[in-house]
Amino acid sequence: MATVAELKAVLKDTLEKRGALGQIKARIRAEVFNALDDQSEPRPPLSHENLLINELIREYLEYNKYKYAASVLTAGGKVHLKKREWRQSV
Repeated sequence: MATVAELKAVLKDTLEKRGALGQIKARIRAEVFNALDDQSEPRPPLSHENLLINELIREYLEYNKYKYAASVLTAGGKVHLKKREWRQSV
C-alpha cells in the first residue's frame, strides 16, 4: 500500500503534466490579489490606450504559453478586447 507522501507525489506529478497545477496556482494568486485589493478606493478609468497596451501584453503572454500569468492579468481587470474592437483600434 502506498504512503501518503507517495500519493501526494503522484498527484502532484499528474496535475503538473496536465497543466492543472499551474492553473490552480494562478487562480489562487489572482484570488489573493483580489482579496488584498483595496475596494474602497476605486480604480481610475482605463484609457483606450492603456486597454490596448494591456491587450498586447495579454496576447504576448498567451502567444508564449504563459497562460497562468495571462489569467492573473485578466483576473486583475478589464483586459480582453473583442476581435472587432481590437481591429478597429489599431
